[in-house]
Amino acid sequence: MKIAVLPGDGIGTEIVAEAVKVLGALDLPFEMETALVGGVAYAAHGHPLPESTLKLAQEADAILFGAVGDWQYDKLERSLRPEQAILGLRKHLGLFANFRPAICYKELVDASSLKPEIIAGLDILIIRELTGDIYFGQPRGRRIATDGHFPGAEEAFDTMRYSRPEIERIAHVAFQAAQKRSKRVTSVDKANVLETFQFWHDVMIEVGQQYPDVALDHMYVDNAAMQLVKAPKKFDVIVTGNMFGDILSDEASMLTGSIGMLPSASLNSKNQGLYEPSHGSAPDIAGQNIANPLATILSAAMMLRFSLNQEAAAQRIEDAVQAVLAQGLRTPDIYSAGTTKVSTVEMGDAVVKALAA
Repeated sequence: MKIAVLPGDGIGTEIVAEAVKVLGALDLPFEMETALVGGVAYAAHGHPLPESTLKLAQEADAILFGAVGDWQYDKLERSLRPEQAILGLRKHLGLFANFRPAICYKELVDASSLKPEIIAGLDILIIRELTGDIYFGQPRGRRIATDGHFPGAEEAFDTMRYSRPEIERIAHVAFQAAQKRSKRVTSVDKANVLETFQFWHDVMIEVGQQYPDVALDHMYVDNAAMQLVKAPKKFDVIVTGNMFGDILSDEASMLTGSIGMLPSASLNSKNQGLYEPSHGSAPDIAGQNIANPLATILSAAMMLRFSLNQEAAAQRIEDAVQAVLAQGLRTPDIYSAGTTKVSTVEMGDAVVKALAA
């Protein structure tokens, strides 16, 4: 079982170190190799995704990823910015399906900004298409406008597009995931104004007919954003495009009390996957030993389940995280009165200790 370990920038190195520590405590035959990615890779090699890092990722069974991004690189040409590393990995590895579970642990109900009765028992899964939509659509660029409201003015443009096979494959992923849960899929689109998402809407209905045991409903993205806050437990599986999924999954993370609790998995058709916390590199708190490593540790559990076929080990990690929360241990982002504030390293150590219990 070969794992490419790519810590990245900011708090990435700190949180990945804790996840690696937890994996090491499982006593499984992992082969782990670490490489640079993101801003640190640009500083060392002149590119955020060096050939050597990409080769390692392609040869691995799974990738454990930290986070990329740093303010000092914001003025670089876009193709050289740290964030291009994650886009490059998605593209080269064909990682088209992103899974982001949003689960509110009973111990963290008070950490959420919403009323306890709204989020207690929350368990939803957001499935985001990762390799299409406006993030990858061509053409894109800047030019002098020849039409529109201001002909002759400088303008920028992007292209939103989806092909039938792209929509069909993410639809199958969503319906099959729902079959293992509460058998409900909500497809989120903007079919009232976007032709791309009218097409999405139509294809979702077609694919849904192959899954008579799963209920399909549709929701415009603006309404979905409101309903996630108003009545999140109405959802089971949400499936949507790249841009809408980017926004909604971050919104959903805050239902759980902290984005530091939200793991994520990005898979290709061979179940090779990239596993990362849903949060960013947080350079403002990097190096302070206060970042929450639990999303990364839970991402490692997803890696064991989806790419390495180690369900029992995945469950052990998830149970250990639950036990640590039950003990009242909290990093600053999820701390509340009456609990015990711990550091990044202390939280990792506590999960390792719970594994051994």
